[in-house]
Amino acid sequence: MSYLALKYIHLLSMILLFGTGLGTAFYKWIADRSGNIMHIAVTNRHVVLADWIFTTPTVIIQPVSGIMLASLMGLPLTTPWLAASLVLYGIAGACWLPVVWLQIRMRDLSKTAVDNQTPLPIKYWHYSRIWFYLGIPAFIAMVFIVFLMIFKPVLGG
Repeated sequence: MSYLALKYIHLLSMILLFGTGLGTAFYKWIADRSGNIMHIAVTNRHVVLADWIFTTPTVIIQPVSGIMLASLMGLPLTTPWLAASLVLYGIAGACWLPVVWLQIRMRDLSKTAVDNQTPLPIKYWHYSRIWFYLGIPAFIAMVFIVFLMIFKPVLGG
């Protein structure tokens, strides 16, 4: 595969990863704030679906295409900006994995509340807070990764 084709795939997958994550987080946060259980349940279902369709493939494509690009460019993975990107990606991933579990649980809890015409349980709101706070370091890590990808700064000397 050519360098330009691989770079296009890498950039497109980053846009999808970042955009899907930010978009679904925004819509889920707004749905939760609405208090409308039906709206919350539908949004949770769509957030989980978007994670499977868009986020999961791009989570795989990003490191694979990035490492392939580094190899084509002759860059060792210890290159400071690249190593920093990989560490930040690990941080974002460590936040994302529990977020996926939480989103599935919140989807199920909100569906049950709609089906039984009951309020959302306290556990739902507990999961929602954890989900929100895990999103903060993941988002910050992704912002820095995009910066490092674009500018490739000299770090540490």
